[in-house]
Amino acid sequence: MTSLARPLRGLLAGLVLGLLAFVILGPLVNLALWAVAERWYFPNRLPSQYGFAFWARVFSPRGGAWNALGTSVLIALATVLLSLAVALPAGWALARLRMPGRALVLLIFLLPQAFPNLPVYINIARIFYWWGLNGTIAGVVLVHTLHGLVFAVWITTAAFAAVDRDLEEAARNMGAGPLRTFFTVTLPLAGPGILAASIFVFLESLDEFTGTYFVGVPDVTTLPLLMFNAAMGGNYQIAAITALILLVPSLLFMAVIERFLKAEVLAKVGT
Repeated sequence: MTSLARPLRGLLAGLVLGLLAFVILGPLVNLALWAVAERWYFPNRLPSQYGFAFWARVFSPRGGAWNALGTSVLIALATVLLSLAVALPAGWALARLRMPGRALVLLIFLLPQAFPNLPVYINIARIFYWWGLNGTIAGVVLVHTLHGLVFAVWITTAAFAAVDRDLEEAARNMGAGPLRTFFTVTLPLAGPGILAASIFVFLESLDEFTGTYFVGVPDVTTLPLLMFNAAMGGNYQIAAITALILLVPSLLFMAVIERFLKAEVLAKVGT
């Protein structure tokens, strides 16, 4: 009975792993096929003609991909800067000061993730219309920052909390003032966590669609909006190519995050 159970367990484990691989890699394979398919009609299971003609269309001056990519990167970088401008002092204060209601403050930064995005963005779009921010890059950056602060504040708080205070005290004992200690000891040691927070915010902004749609359309066009318009128009090749462009920085930056964001930093979140 034992000799039969082992092969069955191995077969079951293989089936589960195969199913997981299909669920994870299947959509990516389909995306890659659409990106190089010049003709693919139902009921064919595979494209009848392959090529890169649609890649040339996407990156042609009329395709709009370069402009959308530049706008997306500009908005993402501005979102990172604005998020860090709030998160660095807030993270340091939450990690180092004995603040009353500290847990409540951290919870407030989670509130944007606690509600469905659609009604939140509809109300933001109405408020921004009164302020003249609809259809502007500044308005889109503010919307992206709303969600980016969740990652920025929580991760920077954990990064500052993970810094050994004995090292700071040693620097103070050597004659360094508070500002010099912060910039020469605290900030460099918290740097990997801050870098990870910046990458999370950048990727969140780069992939954001709903907020950009309600606040930026029709004057601000990012890559997710370009992909959405192509998909709605039945241009699946262009939508697939745009999705692959968005996928590349996500994979690269997630590898960086995995290297720099250590378990001991994550363990400090919320403590």
